Amino acid sequence: MRKTHQAVDTTQGVIWKQLLAFFFPLLLGTFFQQLYNTVDTVVVGRFVGTTALAAVGSTGVIANLTVGIFTGLSSGAVVAIAQRYGARMDMEVYRSVHTAMLLSVVVGAFFTVVGYLLTPWALRAMDTTEEALPGAILYLRIYFLGMIPNVIYNMGTGVLRAVGDSRRPLFFLIAASLCNIVLDLVLVLVFHMGVLGVAIATVFSQVLSAVLVVLSLMSASGESYHLSLKQLRFHAQPLRAIMAIGVPTALQSVMYSFSNIVIQASINSFGTDAVAAWTAYGKMDVLFWMTLTAMSQALTTFTGQNYGAGKYDRLRQGVRVSTAMTAGFTLVISIAMVLLARPILLIFTSDPDVLEIGVTMVQFLAPCYITYILVELLPGAIRGAGKSMVPMLISVFGVCALRLLWLFTAVPAHHTIETVEMSYPITWVITSLSLLIYYRFGKWLVPPRS
Repeated sequence: MRKTHQAVDTTQGVIWKQLLAFFFPLLLGTFFQQLYNTVDTVVVGRFVGTTALAAVGSTGVIANLTVGIFTGLSSGAVVAIAQRYGARMDMEVYRSVHTAMLLSVVVGAFFTVVGYLLTPWALRAMDTTEEALPGAILYLRIYFLGMIPNVIYNMGTGVLRAVGDSRRPLFFLIAASLCNIVLDLVLVLVFHMGVLGVAIATVFSQVLSAVLVVLSLMSASGESYHLSLKQLRFHAQPLRAIMAIGVPTALQSVMYSFSNIVIQASINSFGTDAVAAWTAYGKMDVLFWMTLTAMSQALTTFTGQNYGAGKYDRLRQGVRVSTAMTAGFTLVISIAMVLLARPILLIFTSDPDVLEIGVTMVQFLAPCYITYILVELLPGAIRGAGKSMVPMLISVFGVCALRLLWLFTAVPAHHTIETVEMSYPITWVITSLSLLIYYRFGKWLVPPRS
């Protein structure tokens, strides 16, 4: 019952080649996701006006929060399906796929209703300016109307990644990004629809990506991951497996978003120049975060399949190989950022005061990136073995709770930007050591019960 040339069995072959075969499409996919998310902002900022730009920009935190939740839930499907695919349990793969896809419809419908109703309250709670509020409500409500295709796409690409196919999700995301760009320009420049136009373009792009991923699963005739709409139903065991991984991962994403909001509030206290410098730095360091996210996702699929196949030594070797490769990528990125900080920041601002603050931020934080890689990779590996609760608790405590404690105690006592920045390496080191201890001595790599 297997397999098409699209699917990849990672339980055999050269480990580093297989990891990179996953990694690069995922990295490119993350890049296009970033492009997808910034096109609306660029179009309204250039062609509509400042108020429209503020309206779209003010929705970013909520939109990113929902995407993090959907990505977390889809990671549950990746693990559940990858384990069963690696164990050659074709019927269980089939049931897991149909459970995951029906779950995406239910979750999408829930967020559509709740998001649409709560949008005005959420935006007012974030102190959205009165000028931007009407446009922000319009944009976000239309965005929530696209929740079902949004979740379907995330879940469907999770299914494809679980069976080793990371290329088609990339192609679908490229198609959606291009659709978004074209529709943005047409609806804003030709039909002068403003915020409404970019919102409609976003939803249509989400629909396109969802249709493409569903068609790809439906066309996998004879495969264990073939999707039949008539067979959509919940199966108890796969549903429990998906939720056991997906819910803690989604919760971790929510807590990360909350801690980042507090970080932003701390930076805001230092004035406009600091905020501008922090914004420019955030655009600059996105390559590092894209790299870490892509490698973590690749490792989750790799460990899921090898865990299902019972190849635990190969699983651990994959963790070592991915860590070594990621460390190499991180060192290159860190050195390049330190050496090229000023010319890169000049792309975003020419203000000398902002530049000076931004360069200092880069020189302080970029060399610390190496302390973070285990925070991303080890949970990805452990999650692939079906254990997500303990890594989630360690990460939430280390990255979120300790960071908030630092921000609420150390920063008021020593009110400097450097003190805010110190919250990153301190919490990264503590969390990395805690995760490493659990990875080495915790009982996470145990055979599944038959």
